[in-house]
Amino acid sequence: MSDKKPRRSPQIEVIRRPSVPSAAKPPHPVIPTPQPVNPTPQPVIPTPQAVVPTLQPVVPTPHAVVPTLHPTAHHVGPTPQTVKPSFAGSHPARRPRSSRAPPTEDQINALAKREHVPARIARGELEGKMKARIWRKLHAEEAKRFDQVYELMQQNPTLGFEDAFGVLQSGMSPAEFLVRKAKSQKKVAVKQARSAVPGDAVNSLLEVLIEQGAELSVVLAEQTLQDVLQSVERVAFEFKQSGRLEKLQVILLARQEVWERIFSSVHHDPQLARDPAPIIRQPERRAFTDPRPFAEHVGHSIELVLRNGLTLKQVLRAVGPFDLVLGGANSELLVPLHAIVRWTPAAGSN
Repeated sequence: MSDKKPRRSPQIEVIRRPSVPSAAKPPHPVIPTPQPVNPTPQPVIPTPQAVVPTLQPVVPTPHAVVPTLHPTAHHVGPTPQTVKPSFAGSHPARRPRSSRAPPTEDQINALAKREHVPARIARGELEGKMKARIWRKLHAEEAKRFDQVYELMQQNPTLGFEDAFGVLQSGMSPAEFLVRKAKSQKKVAVKQARSAVPGDAVNSLLEVLIEQGAELSVVLAEQTLQDVLQSVERVAFEFKQSGRLEKLQVILLARQEVWERIFSSVHHDPQLARDPAPIIRQPERRAFTDPRPFAEHVGHSIELVLRNGLTLKQVLRAVGPFDLVLGGANSELLVPLHAIVRWTPAAGSN
């Protein structure tokens, strides 16, 4: 028993976990890690310092804003400061031109006559626009016509500018042109006179005669017709038996019984009865074309001498653009203006 070697107890080797030293080691490298973090804020520190000088130029800006408050003040008070921004005084030099008085007609006509240019060009030069001599250079052909016009005006002092231009365009002599102008002016005057007087009274009378189918006496220069009026045209009457009859041929129109009753008391002009006055087709050449002078005698007696010698003394009932209505109710006499040779207010009529 003693020969047996005693059993060795198992050796237990205590191995310490390296975690302790490994845990001890990290603190050493961890400590320097915050150290590099410390310099990182250092570059950040100068950045606000760099911002500080940027604030310094901002400081004068409020001072620059302070004067800007003054322009707002001239909404309340006078505006002397608004005149200052007109740089170099260029605008004030132009303002007097726009404020000057416009040229008068005498100034325009005098310049146009002197330079032989249209009035609009003379006006433009007086207003500071294109010069007349420049216009003549740019429009040589038209300037030549104006030279001819002003030469005509010098040769014929009675010619105005428009008349001289008309003579040049028409190729007529100044005398011929003035005669034609006078005729045209008379035509215009006749139209204006006729349009100034309404024709309701005459139209209503003719309509009544047509509706009633009345037997009428149609007095011509050398005869009297008995007929029925059917229609009225602008320059003619349409009768049942006689057909179409030009208005210029008619001297008087009345109901047959009325004219037979009046005819016995009508006087005749011997000379016109033998040789009736001719028909004048041009209204401007007739003795009476303007109905307006008759209008003031409505309701009073007038005396008419017609171109076939008939002399009527009747109360003027109504006036139309082309005709007169004489007599009383239901005894009307229709007398065209072209048939009248002369007329006067009847003696004793007011």
